[in-house]
Amino acid sequence: MKAVWKYKSLYLMMIPIVAWFGMFSYYPLIRGLIISMQNYRLIGNRPFVGLDNYKMVLTDPAFWDVFGNTLVISGGVLLLGLIMPVILALSLTEVASAWFKKLSQTIVYFPHLFSWVVIGGIWIMLLSPDTGIVNQILLALGMEKPIAFMSHSSSARWVIVLSNVWKDMGYYCILYLATIVGINPSLYEAATIDGANRWQAVRYITIPQLYNTMKVVVMLMVMGILRIFDQIVVMRNGAIASKVDVVMYYTFQKGIIEFKIGLATAAGFSLIIMTLILTFAVRKLIRLDEG
Repeated sequence: MKAVWKYKSLYLMMIPIVAWFGMFSYYPLIRGLIISMQNYRLIGNRPFVGLDNYKMVLTDPAFWDVFGNTLVISGGVLLLGLIMPVILALSLTEVASAWFKKLSQTIVYFPHLFSWVVIGGIWIMLLSPDTGIVNQILLALGMEKPIAFMSHSSSARWVIVLSNVWKDMGYYCILYLATIVGINPSLYEAATIDGANRWQAVRYITIPQLYNTMKVVVMLMVMGILRIFDQIVVMRNGAIASKVDVVMYYTFQKGIIEFKIGLATAAGFSLIIMTLILTFAVRKLIRLDEG
């Protein structure tokens, strides 16, 4: 108690923060857990149904279809989203002109600042079979007819994955660049004296120094990888819905469109549990705590 009184000013400053998280994070979470176990209605009785909503979700074939889509899309985003920023960061470090390097960093970071409404609209416009620049280039190169990228299920997933990676690539690239700048220059000097070429210096010095940053990036991506939603709402259409609909969209459909609030909340909590399991599994796999 004496320690509390001694640091009372610090505890007083913490009160607004604790109240904020309690009101806008933990209370909605607890309230949502209660709703997931009710036959929820806006008006009237809300009978407690226990785990029935969870059973309905886990036995719904549509849920497992969208869960499969989520894993495929998330796996692609995770794989390419880890590799591409590293390649981009290593490429930018080789640029000799300082102003061009800064300009390039700014350009690749810009997409991260835009909402999915903007990014989705850009990609849909670029891939349009009528006026899209991608199809215009393909036709100029000899393609007989334009490709409807956003209407074919075979290409739709690739578009979703690539646009997701493209949007956040600049952000993760900046993290890698910050790590590269902090590498001790004497390591490269010693490698040069030993006769190492540029590729060997990158392979044996730069990339190993990026491992800890890669671990952080993987964890950041994994924690949000199953919660893809905005992108799907903007870029989906009826022709590709069966291949790109994800768990978050299933939750939106059940809760907002069909107004099955209890069922939607149960689906949301199922996703939270899956995210926690995946996060702890990946954390253990990459040995994050070992640095």
